[in-house]
Amino acid sequence: MASFSLDDIRAAAERKYGSTDITFGDDTVRLLNPLRLPKAKREGLAKLQEEMCRDDVDQAESLSDAIRTIAESDKAAEKLLATVGGDLAILAEIFGHYGESTQAGEASASQG
Repeated sequence: MASFSLDDIRAAAERKYGSTDITFGDDTVRLLNPLRLPKAKREGLAKLQEEMCRDDVDQAESLSDAIRTIAESDKAAEKLLATVGGDLAILAEIFGHYGESTQAGEASASQG
């Protein structure tokens, strides 16, 4: 019979659904996997992702709002966004890396 401690399960969840960490200067912002977000933030993220598909949306603003939603710390998110300065290409790269890391976690979870 298999036996696991809650610490074992937490460690496995962190490996599969851990954060995407972005380091800039001496700071780091942790972008949480959607499965690790509270329900209200998950729903907010889904709404923002739907809005990003519309032609009339300010993409830089939408990506900034998404980063604010998924960041573990509001302060760290604001510092990152101030550093990026609204550069759409950098915001898209940040969100792209986030998307890749969350998909990799979800894919490995569905395989097991």
